[in-house]
Formats: sequence, structure tokens, C-alpha cells
Amino acid sequence: MFKKILFATSATEACDHAARVAFDMAQRYNAHIDVFHVLGIPTRGYSQVVVDVTTGEEVALDDNYRDLVKEEIRTYYDHQIEKTENWSIDVAIGLPHREILRIARLMKPDIIVMGGSTGASGSYAHKKIVTGSTFQRVAKAARCPVLVINRPAASFWGGFSNVVFATDFSDAAATAFDFSFKLAHTLNCEFHIFHALDITRIQMNNLHTQDYIEDQIRKASQQLRFRYVSRMENFKQYAMAVWEGIPFVEIVKYAREKHADLIVMAHNTHKTEDNDSPLGSVAEQVILRANCPVISINRSVGKK
Repeated sequence: MFKKILFATSATEACDHAARVAFDMAQRYNAHIDVFHVLGIPTRGYSQVVVDVTTGEEVALDDNYRDLVKEEIRTYYDHQIEKTENWSIDVAIGLPHREILRIARLMKPDIIVMGGSTGASGSYAHKKIVTGSTFQRVAKAARCPVLVINRPAASFWGGFSNVVFATDFSDAAATAFDFSFKLAHTLNCEFHIFHALDITRIQMNNLHTQDYIEDQIRKASQQLRFRYVSRMENFKQYAMAVWEGIPFVEIVKYAREKHADLIVMAHNTHKTEDNDSPLGSVAEQVILRANCPVISINRSVGKK
């Protein structure tokens, strides 16, 4: 189900973990991978002087510079490229998220792969910028799934075999289920359907709080069966669970316990027309902490 992969990269160490996953997918599924890099942002209007997004330096843009950047990218990923049959390298100037979305509209990839960091190095767990505005904006508007690899542990790729679908029962989650179940069914994966009951929203001064939590867990389990299991026909390689707690913590814990190699979830369940709105905090925190890649599904996936 992956024949076209768009790998958006800064061609720096910040994207090395994402590169391992992207190229492994291309090799494993015999897909075409387009390595895409936004090399600079125009200093003004249609100026040929751009600010390099990696170094922050101003450079004069011409064909020679474009070719030089492409060759540098080719050299940087030489080890992965030599093992990959179908690949291409593209560069562009402009705002990174706009250019990634633009080429995605033209290329119509099956998935976009991105790193969680735009260039920061060091302690990943303590840097909120790792999700970055570029990923947030791409995830919000992309018409295909967006896979982000943030932590080094998530880049030890072995193909899809154990998938966790995390749901909050939103409309966006329904789209995420369609994708994750198709993936699990097509690739013969173990499929885990999971809901984290958010106890932070429960009034803890209620004398019947625990009884209420247990009742909500039962209702959530019924919802899992009604909304998802009922649609899987004869597919038997699944498990379902409802845990109470802080959602992003429980999702990460559950995925770790089940040795998941992929988490699939909706990127943002808040209905908003604001293109600058941040990722939903649950998705952002899962991306930040998960030991496996996370696929973010926009509710518009599949719509033309």
C-alpha cells in the first residue's frame, strides 16, 4: 500500500532517524521515494537571494546552487540510496510547510515521512520544538498520512507487524481507523485497538468517582466493539483495551507493553479553521515520547 513515499528532510542529523525509516520502507515495499528539501526562504518577494533553512546564511540562488545542494543530499544519503532502486531528489525555495504540501499535491504520495526535529540536537524529551511548526502545519493540511520519527529508538525499523490504533472516538479517529485497519489487514499485522479514558476530566470530588470510571471503561469497550470491531469482518488478529489515566501517557505505555512498531492516531480532533493551531496535545506528546514511529492522520485523508 506504499508505492510513493515523500521524505521531507533538512539533510542533517536531525532527520537521520526519519531517513532510516523512509528508505527502509522504500526498499521493503519496493516504493519510489522522493527526497525533498526546502533549501531556502526568499529574503523578499521573488528575490534570488534566499536564507538557507539549515545554516541561516544568505545565498544567491541559481541553477548551479540547486545542483550543488542536490549533490550534497545525494552524498549525504549515499548509503541508503545505493540500496534503493526507485528514488529522486527535489529541492525548492519557500516556506517549508507550503513547499512540502505543494509537492505532495503534485506527487500524490501514499505517505509523507518527516523527522520530528528541524535541526535541534541533544535531549529530545525536553525540547518542545521537536514537533515544530512545519510538521504541525503539514499534518493539519496533508491529504495523506504523515509519519513522524522523533526519537532514535523509533528508527530501528523492521517493517510493520504490530500496530496500535489509538482512538478518542472522534470523526478524525474514524479516518485513522480506516487507514490503520487497511494497513494491518493488507500487511497481516497484529492490530491493537486502544482507548485511553481521560481521568483528568473527571471530577475527583465525586464520592462515586471509581464507580464512574469503571462504568466509563465498560462503555468505552462497547464503543470499541460497535465502532471498529464490528467492521473488521473475519479479521482475527486483533486485541482491544481501555485504560484510564492521562491519554498520552497511557498510549505510550500500551504501545511499549505490546512491543508496537507503529502507532496510528488522528493528528488533531479540534474543529478549527485556524491553520496555525497547534497539534492536539495528545498527539504531540505521543510523538515526543513514543519508542516507535507515529502516523498522524488528517480527517481529510482520502478526500479529493
